[in-house]
Amino acid sequence: MLLMNYITCIILIVLGLYTIVTKKNLMKIVIGMGLLDYGINLLLISVGFKAGGTAPIFTINELDKSSFFVDPVPQALTLTSIVIGACVTALALALVVMINKHYGTLDTDKVRRLKG
Repeated sequence: MLLMNYITCIILIVLGLYTIVTKKNLMKIVIGMGLLDYGINLLLISVGFKAGGTAPIFTINELDKSSFFVDPVPQALTLTSIVIGACVTALALALVVMINKHYGTLDTDKVRRLKG
């Protein structure tokens, strides 16, 4: 089961990178950024997964027993990454809306009007 998580991570990351690099539509580029973010989040959670582990919460009754705890750091990093990813996606979509309003297109080749 864990191998399937890693395969899915690699597929999402590669698909996101492919979409970002090859597509010319800004909306598709934002979708590629989301796919890349989801793949990295799944990778972080998969790295921190331990079969049979419990949450690292101590109570008075459990201090006597030896338990196998899951590392909470990857979970905390993933939660932070989800929040940051949502903010980046919202900002990217706002920029796409403003570019569409200003230029009338979402094609990156038509938007580029740099001369220099």
